[in-house]
Amino acid sequence: MNVLPTDLPGVLLIEPKVWRDERGFFVETWQQERYYAAGMTLPFVQDNHSKSAQGTLRGLHVQLEHSQGKLIRVISGEIFDVAVDIRRGSPTFGRYAAARLSAENCHQLWVPPHFAHGFCVLTPSAEVEYKCTDHYHAASELSLLWNDPAIGIPWPITEPLLSNKDRAGLTLAEAAERLPRYHA
Repeated sequence: MNVLPTDLPGVLLIEPKVWRDERGFFVETWQQERYYAAGMTLPFVQDNHSKSAQGTLRGLHVQLEHSQGKLIRVISGEIFDVAVDIRRGSPTFGRYAAARLSAENCHQLWVPPHFAHGFCVLTPSAEVEYKCTDHYHAASELSLLWNDPAIGIPWPITEPLLSNKDRAGLTLAEAAERLPRYHA
């Protein structure tokens, strides 16, 4: 398994070892000892699975309390996956890291707690699974505006399909007082 740092400290791109032959492939998507050695030591308590149509954009989401670390992978299709550092006082505050995750490349993205997360679907549909380090807690969820110019994510789609919640997302400036503080 290759573990590659991104432009955001703590956000990791994981390239698991994939064994391929004429029958198909085999990949370990989680192996505690190896992932712990890579720094992902928080226990996972919930697995999520979503299926979305092409052009769907989900995010940017974060739970302010009960913040979730997420290990994201795609089991069909392809997505453009994004993590944003929203920790006030962080040297990388407002910056993002992005990766293309697909069923074909089997890559994963580790998004630590206190980072916002979102993705858009690049293929006719995509199924995404992710492991979470805390339970879903609706009362502490915050949606940031997907196209906030202060973040400047170069989304590969221009008119995404959005939920009402994501359409009403806040900018970083509007959410500033609610965002978590950075602790070195």
